[in-house]
Amino acid sequence: IPSAYLRQSLEELSPHLTQMRPAISVIKGLEPVTHQRPSEIINDVLGTRAVAVVGGPSHAEEIARRLPATVVAACGDLSLARKVQAMFSTDRFRVYVNLDMIGVEIAGAVKNVIAIAAGICDGLGFGDNAKSALMTRGQVEMTRFGIFFGAEPATFSGLAGIGDLITTCISPYGRNRLVGQRLGQGQSLQDILKSMDAVAEGVKTTQAVMELAEQNDIEMPITQEVYRVLFEGKSPLEATDTLMSRPFKSE
Repeated sequence: IPSAYLRQSLEELSPHLTQMRPAISVIKGLEPVTHQRPSEIINDVLGTRAVAVVGGPSHAEEIARRLPATVVAACGDLSLARKVQAMFSTDRFRVYVNLDMIGVEIAGAVKNVIAIAAGICDGLGFGDNAKSALMTRGQVEMTRFGIFFGAEPATFSGLAGIGDLITTCISPYGRNRLVGQRLGQGQSLQDILKSMDAVAEGVKTTQAVMELAEQNDIEMPITQEVYRVLFEGKSPLEATDTLMSRPFKSE
């Protein structure tokens, strides 16, 4: 369920769900208005219950073909995370566990914003060097944003962080990367979204992340330029020039 529709969907399902049964979320995004993470929405609608989240590089197109994949199940309750690990693991789907549910959810949301930027790189024909740099600095933004909200830095070097970021930025299946690529080729966001039969989470998530970053004075230069391209009519080339001409800094 796309994050923007999770609340409504759960409200319709809630009368049919067992009270206090744990929930497992595989949703990667933030709610547009409240900026809540999926686990927070679940507890809002269904009442307080244990929630585990699963994240990592796991495009459904490959999972359905039983191609090998590895993800992480995160929960503050390690015993529940291990139950999810046991439930989901197969000979082609390996599951690790992690206590950092906040980090896994934030990584799953923000990586979609960076994937739009990576797609813009592709659409502009900027090559491998630019895209690698963008992904690297994008991970820095993800980490900075996550730490502010209580995530563990190490999560962003793991499967839910850099792992999912790589897949989302390079895969032909990535809807967010495709949105960026078409923007880089000169198409309008309105035309792109009209032509898609699936949801690109990164578009609405960009709004939520940018609003949170501005409210809390979190430096997010890539996210800021993606926002300006998506919603303020800035050209992808102008956004690139802005990023490349920022003041010199240490890494």
